[in-house]
This record gives sequence, structure tokens and C-alpha cells, in this order.
Amino acid sequence: MMSTPLVDVVIPVHSQTRPISRAVSSVLDHTDAAVRVNVVAHNISEKVISDNLGALVNDPRVRLLHLEDGIASPAGPMNFGLDHCTAKFVAVMGSDDEFQAGAIDSWLHVQSEGRADFVIAQIRNVGGGLVPSPPARPRRRFNLDPVKDRLSYRSAPLGLLSREKFPQLRFAANLASGEDLPYVTELWFTGKNIAFDRTGPAYLVHADADDRVTSAPRPISEDFAFLELIFESTWGKTATEGERSAVGIKMIRGHLFDAVVNRAKSGFIASEREALAHVANYISSWSGGAEKYLSILDHQVFTGILQNSLSTEKMMELISKRWNYRSVDVLVTKNPLRIFHSQAPLRTYIGGYFV
Repeated sequence: MMSTPLVDVVIPVHSQTRPISRAVSSVLDHTDAAVRVNVVAHNISEKVISDNLGALVNDPRVRLLHLEDGIASPAGPMNFGLDHCTAKFVAVMGSDDEFQAGAIDSWLHVQSEGRADFVIAQIRNVGGGLVPSPPARPRRRFNLDPVKDRLSYRSAPLGLLSREKFPQLRFAANLASGEDLPYVTELWFTGKNIAFDRTGPAYLVHADADDRVTSAPRPISEDFAFLELIFESTWGKTATEGERSAVGIKMIRGHLFDAVVNRAKSGFIASEREALAHVANYISSWSGGAEKYLSILDHQVFTGILQNSLSTEKMMELISKRWNYRSVDVLVTKNPLRIFHSQAPLRTYIGGYFV
């Protein structure tokens, strides 16, 4: 076993069908730096995962760990793997994803150049384009500001983390989903030096997994349980107005509207509509009315959720129009004086375009 890696990579795997050898090979075959890959067999036999790894299991840079906790959440094996890391830097990866060749070496270069505590990786969907997140200010690479560079739009901690700067940072346990959101919120808003590798090799997201543990439909209350962990945390109770707006607006545009879309096909029952309204009110209250930075169209959707005044069909009709960036209703805030605010849609979309 390698004793002094520079980078520890943690890859949980819970299914025999996951292409774990592809993920591991993407690290070992295309990285010059000293790395160790920690494969965590989660609620599955080590032998099954060992067989899937094939000859890779005998590579001294691979360590196979085992966690049996009976919980269908990636938080447990992620944290278990992080607990076993000893390298200066750590990175995490999904078992069905991979790194583009040279990704870790590129992140290390950016880290060294900017003395960064975390290097944000580019994300590319296999068969698609780059994911425009976070929609940071154009050309910004070092010392990113969590508010001005809208870091909350990056929900997953994909990239290179300094273990020295974040020794105790862990994923939220006992959540059905959103376990990475308290993690990244602490990461973005704790005053550390965040860098963005805007031009290097990307983290590749594959869409060939059909057994994701967080994909099953759940009650709204379970899907948004992460909000309390963020809002009632030490940081959440002391966050500035700007920080609350930055987090709140992303929760609305992303998670709240996604919850509508994900449930639209099966239709809403009354209790779910009431739960959505409760979540909308909770976000608005904590964030100081972040919805004021929504576009005219998004504000209609949010108000419809908050007041339970729109049918599911009408909300879906409005949401389907959100991607028409030539529409005034999509780019302009309800109060036109806020059109150039950093959290308003115009500057957010411009930031995403340059990513």
C-alpha cells in the first residue's frame, strides 16, 4: 500500500453494475502525481467489488474499504472514505463517473499557483457540453467570492480539497438527499481561498447508471430536510444579507423548481402542494426575500408555489419558458432596478455563458 500519496481519491460503490474499474482507471492511468484511490464497498460484498476491479485491485495505489451500515445514502461511505484519508489533498468521485486525462495534475497546478484551499473542477456531461456552474464572474480563477461568483450554484464538491484546511468537513448523514449541500455551503462560505480550474481537464459525468440511491421519489419534507442543517447552522445564523440572498436564490431556482418538475408527471396531491408552500416560505424568510432577484417569469412560479395559486399544468408551462434567454420575462427582475444585481438572472446567465 502506498504510504505517502499526495492525493487521496474516494469512490463509494454500492452496486455490482457500476463500472468501478472505469472510474479507478481514469485516475491511475492519467495522473503523474502520487495518488491513492480509496474504493468503498458500501452495503455490498468486498469480493463483488474486487472482482469488478479485476487486476486493478492488486495495484498498490488502490485501497478497497468496506462499510456495512444498511443506509441507502452516499454520505456514509463518502465520510468513511474521508476518515481513512491521509494525503494532503482529497477528491471525491461517483462510481459511474471519471476524470478526464490529467485532471488531478491540472488541479494541483492551479492549487499551487493560487495557494488555493479548494480547486473547483469543470464538469462535463458525457455526450454533452460543459456544465455552466458555478456561473462565476468572467475570467475569475483565484480567490473567488461566494456571493459575487455565485458559488452556491455548484452543489457538488467536485475538485481538489485541502485536507489541512478542512480536516473535519463531512457530508451530512441521515438525509435522504442533499447530503452534499451543507458540505459545500460550509466550503464556500468559510472565508477560504477558492480557485476555479476553468480551462483544464474536466470531471466527466456519465448518464449510464439507473440505480442511483438518491433518485427515488420522496416526500417534499424529506427532500428539503437539508435546509434546516444549513439555515440553523452556526454559519446560517450569522450569515450576511448578501450571503443569505445568494444561497436562497439558488435554492429557489434550482431545488424548489426542480421539485415541481420532478413531480409533475405524477401530479400533485394537496399535502405536497402545502409542503412546497412551506419550503418556499422557509427559504424566503431565512434569505430575507431572495425571490426579489428572480426574473419576472420565475417570480410568477415562486408566488404560485408560495400561495398555492397555480395549477401544476400552469407552473409547468411557465417553467418550460425559463430557458428562452431572449425573453424579457426571463432576463428582467420584477423590479427593473435590480436587473444588474449579482444574483439577478442577467449577470448569472452571463457568468454561466463564459464558463
